[in-house]
Amino acid sequence: MSSQEFDPKHFINNLTSRPGVYRMYGKGVLLYVGKAKNLKNRVSSYFRATGLTTKTMALVGRIDDIEIAVTKSETEALLLEQTLIKQHRPPYNILLRDDKSYPYILLSDHTHPALLFRRGSTKTKGQLFGPFPSGTAVKESLNTMQKVFKVRQCEDSYYSNRSRPCLQYQIKRCSAPCVNLITNDEYENDVRHARMFLEGKNHELTNELTLQMSEAAKQMEFERAALLRDQIVQLKHVQEQQNVYGQTGDADVLAALIQPGGLCVHLMMVRQGKVTGSKSYYPKMPIEMVEGELLSTFIAQFYIGNNDLPKAIITSHELDDNDIIMDALLSSCGKKIELTSSVRGQRARWLDLAKLNAEQGLQARLLDKRNHFSRMVALQKLLGLAAPPKSMECFDISHSSGESTVASCVVFGVEGPDKKRYRTFNIDGVAAGDDYGAMNQALTRRYKRVKNGELEPPDVLLIDGGKGQLTQAENVLKELGLVNIFLLGVAKGTTRKPGLETLYIGSKEEEVVLPPDSAALHLIQHIRDESHRFAIKNHRQRRDKKRRHSVLEGIEGVGPTRRKNLLTAFGGMQELLSASESDIAKVKGIGIKKAAEIYSFLHKN
Repeated sequence: MSSQEFDPKHFINNLTSRPGVYRMYGKGVLLYVGKAKNLKNRVSSYFRATGLTTKTMALVGRIDDIEIAVTKSETEALLLEQTLIKQHRPPYNILLRDDKSYPYILLSDHTHPALLFRRGSTKTKGQLFGPFPSGTAVKESLNTMQKVFKVRQCEDSYYSNRSRPCLQYQIKRCSAPCVNLITNDEYENDVRHARMFLEGKNHELTNELTLQMSEAAKQMEFERAALLRDQIVQLKHVQEQQNVYGQTGDADVLAALIQPGGLCVHLMMVRQGKVTGSKSYYPKMPIEMVEGELLSTFIAQFYIGNNDLPKAIITSHELDDNDIIMDALLSSCGKKIELTSSVRGQRARWLDLAKLNAEQGLQARLLDKRNHFSRMVALQKLLGLAAPPKSMECFDISHSSGESTVASCVVFGVEGPDKKRYRTFNIDGVAAGDDYGAMNQALTRRYKRVKNGELEPPDVLLIDGGKGQLTQAENVLKELGLVNIFLLGVAKGTTRKPGLETLYIGSKEEEVVLPPDSAALHLIQHIRDESHRFAIKNHRQRRDKKRRHSVLEGIEGVGPTRRKNLLTAFGGMQELLSASESDIAKVKGIGIKKAAEIYSFLHKN
C-alpha cells in the first residue's frame, strides 16, 4: 500500500486501547517498532495536526501500513519491542552500538552465593532470574534485596581477598560471610529467602517470616523479631514494583478464528515464562472447515519435521486428531510434545492473549479487504465493466539515463497485490532511453505467452505513462489479437501532483480527471506506485550488478588478485587503458607474456 493509500483516521478508529507493539511500514520495509500502554492513543499521536518534530514528520510521511501485536502488559510490550528491534533493526529506531542483550540477576554457584548483575550469555554457572526490561530495573531489585536479605553482591575475586568487613557490612547491606560474621546455615537461609523472592513466592515468604517473627518474640529475642518485622514491611512495600519474570513455562500458543470473509491462526511463542514473539497467519481456505480442523492442518504443516519444538503446544480449540498429531511429532522429531487445549492459570492467560491477537489481526485484515473490494467496485463503475475486475496488470519502465533498462509487471487480484505473479523484464536491443521501445518489448514478451495459453489474460491492463506508452500497448494487443483486455493509461497530468492524474480510458482520446477522493483513483494510484517501486528496485539491482563487473574479468588467467594488483598499481581503469605493455609487465604477478595479453584485450576494439 502506498503512503497515499493509507488512511490513518480509519485505521485508528478501529484500533484497540490495550497495550501492545506497533510496527510501521513504508513500501514493504519495516520503518519503526514502538510500544504503547494504550495503542489507540499512542498511534493517533503520530497523526495529530500540530506538535510533531521534523524527524517524526519524515517518518509519518513514509508510512503506508501499520501492524499491531497486543500484549497483556506494558512490560511485555517493551520486551517484545526490543526483540523485534534487535531482529529487524528498523531505520527509525534507536540502535545501541553494543547491541546489549536483556539483563538478568545471577545467583552464583558458590559456598556463599552472591546476587550479581549479568548480561549476555545465559550459560553462566548458577541460577539466572529474568529477563528484566532494563538495567535500571535490575539495579533497583538488587538494591532492595541488599536491604532485605543482606546477601553479598560482590564478585568472587573481591570476596576471596577480604580480611575484614567492607563498607556494605557497615551500612547493613551485607552479613559479611567473607570473614565468617554469619554462620553458613544462617547465610543459606537468607539465600533461600532471596531465591523465593526472585521466583515470585512473595506470599509464602511473607508467611514464613511472620511465623519466624512470632517465634522470636515468644523466645523474647526482640532484636531478631524487629529485624524480621522490618523485612516483612520492606517486602510488602516492593511486591507491586517487581518486574521479574519466573523461569518456568515454554510453549507455543495457537489461537484460530474463522469469520465470514477470512480466517486467522495466531502463533504466540512463550519462552521461560515470557512472550518472545508472535505472528498471525492468514491461510486461504479452499474448503469449509471449523477451527479445530484448521489448527490440525496448521500444526501438521508447521511442526512436523521441525526440530526446534517447544515443550508444549496450547490450542484455542480441541483437536479431534490430537493423539495422532502427537505421535507424528514424536516420530518425526523424536520429542514428546504436550498438545492441549485445556489449560488453567498462567497458561489460560497466554491463550486469552493469543485469542485477542487473532481477533484484532483478522478484524484489521477484513477491513482492508473490504476497503480494497470497494475500490474495485468503484473502478468497475468507472470503466463500465460488467463485474469487478478479478485481475489487473500494470507495466512501468525504469533506467538511469538509458542504463540497465528494466520493465516491471505487477499483478493485483481480488485481495490486492499478488506478489507471486510479479515479473521483471531486462530490456536489451533497444536504444538507450527509448521508453516506447522498452514498453513494446516488455508487453510483447508478456502477452505472447498469454496468446499461447501459458498465462491467463488480465481483465485490465494499466500503463503508467502518457499517450505514447498507451499507443505501444494498443499496437501490441492488436498485433497479438488480444481484444478482450481493457486498456487504462495513467499520466501525471500538467501539474504532476498526486491526485491530479489524467486517465486514458479505453483509448488515448478519452481523457478523464477524477476528484482526489475518488476510490477508483486511489486503487489506480496504488497499482501505479507499486509498479513504479518494483521497477526501480529491479533496475537498481541490475545496474549495481553491472557496475560491479570488471572488464578485466574477461581476460583468461587474470583472477581477483591480479585484477586488484593492476587497479592498485595504476589507480583505475582509465589509467590502465593508457599504460603501455612494459608498464603493465612491471605490476606484481603479471610478467611480459601476460602483459601482452592484457594490452591486446584492452585495445582490441
